[in-house]
Amino acid sequence: MLKAILFDLDGTLTNTDPLHYQTWAHVLESYQIPINSNFYKAHISGKTNAEIVQDLFPQLSPEEGLKLANLKEANFRELAINLEPLAGLNEFLSWVKNQSFKTGLVTNAPRENTDLMLNVLNLSDYFDAVILSDEIGIGKPNPAPYQYCLDQLNILAEDAIAFEDSPSGIRSAIAAGIKTIGVASTHDSKSLNDLGVTFVVEDFKSSLLWEYLSGDFTD
Repeated sequence: MLKAILFDLDGTLTNTDPLHYQTWAHVLESYQIPINSNFYKAHISGKTNAEIVQDLFPQLSPEEGLKLANLKEANFRELAINLEPLAGLNEFLSWVKNQSFKTGLVTNAPRENTDLMLNVLNLSDYFDAVILSDEIGIGKPNPAPYQYCLDQLNILAEDAIAFEDSPSGIRSAIAAGIKTIGVASTHDSKSLNDLGVTFVVEDFKSSLLWEYLSGDFTD
C-alpha cells in the first residue's frame, strides 16, 4: 500500500539544468574546456560535485576541487532566485498531502542550494525527510540515499514511489527497490524508459500519472 512519495530536487521539482549548464560552462571556460549538451549529460548531470571534479580535474587537490565546486554553486545560487516549479507540481504536492502520504526529498545537491531552492519554491516546510548525499557521505546512483530516506520515514520500499529525472537518480531509487517514475525534463523519455522506470511523464500535469495513481492507490 502506498504510504510515501519521494522526490529528487534538481530537474524534478524544478528545471535547474539550464542554470547548472550555464554555470558549469562559465567555470570550465577558464580551464579551456568547452561543453555541449552531450558532454553535460555524460559528465555532469545527476552527479555530485565531488564526482564531477574528480572526473574532469583529477590533478586538483581536494581543497582546490572544493574551491572550484563552491565557485560554481555560488554562481548557480545567484541565478536560482527566479526558479519556477515544474508544471503541475504545486497541485500534485497538495494532493499528496491531502492523501496523508509521507514525503521525502532525496538529492545530490549541496545544503545551501537545497535550502535556497526549497525557499524559492515555497517548500521549505513541506517534506517529512530531506536527505542530502553530501551529509550522509554517499550519493546517487548508490541506493544509500533512498534507503536512508526510507529508514527516516519508517516505511518499506514497496510502500513508496519516487520521481527522478536523471539516470543516476533513477538507478539509485530502483536499486533501493522503489517504483520510480521518470520525469523527462532533462533527458529524453526513451533513455529513462530504458533504465526500468514504471513510466515517464513530462511534468506533474500528466494524465498518465493521475490515471496511474487513481487506478492503483484508491483502496
